Amino acid sequence: MRYAHSFEKAVAYAKKAFEQMLARDVPPHPNNFVVWYTYCSGEDQELGKVLDILIDNNQEFSEERNAAVYNKFCSSPYEAVPMHLIAERMEAELTAAVSVLEKTGRDVSTYGDSLQEVRTKVREARCAQDVVQLLTGMLTQTRAMASQSREVEGQLRQSWTEVSRLREELEDARREAMTDALTGLANRKMFDFMLRDTATAAMEAGLPLSLLFLDIDHFKNFNDTYGHTVGDHVLKLLATVLRDTCKGQDTPARYGGEEFAVILPQTTIQQAAALAESIRGRVAAKGIVHRKTGEQLGRVNVSIGVAGLIYGESMRQFVERADHALYMAKRTGRNKVVVQDGKLDKKSIALAP
Repeated sequence: MRYAHSFEKAVAYAKKAFEQMLARDVPPHPNNFVVWYTYCSGEDQELGKVLDILIDNNQEFSEERNAAVYNKFCSSPYEAVPMHLIAERMEAELTAAVSVLEKTGRDVSTYGDSLQEVRTKVREARCAQDVVQLLTGMLTQTRAMASQSREVEGQLRQSWTEVSRLREELEDARREAMTDALTGLANRKMFDFMLRDTATAAMEAGLPLSLLFLDIDHFKNFNDTYGHTVGDHVLKLLATVLRDTCKGQDTPARYGGEEFAVILPQTTIQQAAALAESIRGRVAAKGIVHRKTGEQLGRVNVSIGVAGLIYGESMRQFVERADHALYMAKRTGRNKVVVQDGKLDKKSIALAP
């Protein structure tokens, strides 16, 4: 996890985090410290709500509870990958390959000694029969060595195949850990991770960063009327539009329910507003058809909020401004884009042109 706090703020948050942990008998190891530092800094509003509830109800911060909070709010999505299992299998394959090569090395060395011995004896041979016997023995050893070489090649090819399969499994596990199962977009955990990472990179490089929050208008009524299967189809439709519209370093994600988000690195708020309007138009142009009956179910609209990162603000504030812009889009008629281009106040809310 990366932070953009000044040295003074970081020291203050760290001190407060240790005080909170000691007061509740929470062991101050790294994972717990990340949780309480994040809590004290106010970076994650949802984490704050959970800890406040636990504190208000005098709940014990057991080892299991501490681990659960860390895994839910603070761990990288990559930590869900079962690396220890894959590492064990990888180590077994590499050990087998090394063993084959070591044995081959010893056999090659022995074979080389035999050739050297034959070479010496050929020089000392007194008749053709002696040479024939030496050559016959050398031919036998050479055939054995060739056979062993083919066996070694097969064993190494098998090891390489297994290593390739492990690599694919690792990639699949990594993808599953950070992907929403229904839509195939980044999940909430990956969104939080990428937002922190891209925001820090943007502030370090002095580059713009924009954020879109999207919500499907009247999705609950649509879902209740036509059923969850059709509702899932609508969610997948929006995901497809986001994938087709967002390019390069952009990160479209399912934030939760019918709410989506898009992280736009190196994108000004004006460019983000234009992209949001393009997304809104593409979604509105698509009709929904019931697959089984062929019935036309109408069209789906989305409301979109847009915000640009203000250097020095927390990720919570950044998300709140984009979410507030989304709220204003829904409040002022839906099926529109609203831009939040400054601090969170009514004057900074403007409809996208």
